[in-house]
Amino acid sequence: MGRDVEVPETVVRRLPIYVRALAQLEAEGVKTISSLELGRYIGVTAAQIRKDLSYFGEFGKQGRGYEVSHLLGEIKRILGLTRVWPMVVVGAGRLGQAIASYDGFKPRGFEVVAVFDNDPRKVGQRVGHLVIQDVTELPETVRALNVKIGIVAVPAAEAQKVANLMVDAGIRAVLNYAPTALHVPEGIRVEDVDPVAILQSLTYYLVNAGDSDPVRAGAAAPAGDSTPEL
Repeated sequence: MGRDVEVPETVVRRLPIYVRALAQLEAEGVKTISSLELGRYIGVTAAQIRKDLSYFGEFGKQGRGYEVSHLLGEIKRILGLTRVWPMVVVGAGRLGQAIASYDGFKPRGFEVVAVFDNDPRKVGQRVGHLVIQDVTELPETVRALNVKIGIVAVPAAEAQKVANLMVDAGIRAVLNYAPTALHVPEGIRVEDVDPVAILQSLTYYLVNAGDSDPVRAGAAAPAGDSTPEL
């Protein structure tokens, strides 16, 4: 986009939240909104919204706020959501099939165009309107359909091999559901989705908010468990 200033990752991560909120406001018939009102709607300060948007230009008018539909369109443009992005899923287990069948992708700019697996018993079966392909067909499919986004939905032991195959085929962004860290070349973007890790962070806040059972929280470790000395 021709900017000299690097946009912080935290700002980029908030942009989809703005898109979701603005789409909801537009659906409710809201025409204009101030940064204060928008901030209250999504739980950030008005100053934060103004600062975030300042990285990309001027979108509001003093005393009038933002036109909801215009701001929504501009942030979609910034995020590249003026087109539909094709994606492939590798792993046709229950998780992979659920991802491939999710009908919430396309309205938001994404579409699963192929599903792959290395299990001969799954290859040839259907997931919605898609037929599960052998993973060896991934490179040809990715190049033919100009796919840049891949979703890893395989066990941890297979994830790195799948990531390597994706990168070699031309995938440049990977959404990783496997509970393991992937190692990819510079310039390849990886986002991890680990529900267990998220739950573990939530329990930290529960414990420190006093919501845990004090008896159970302070109970001795089960027999056979040991805690190393620090």
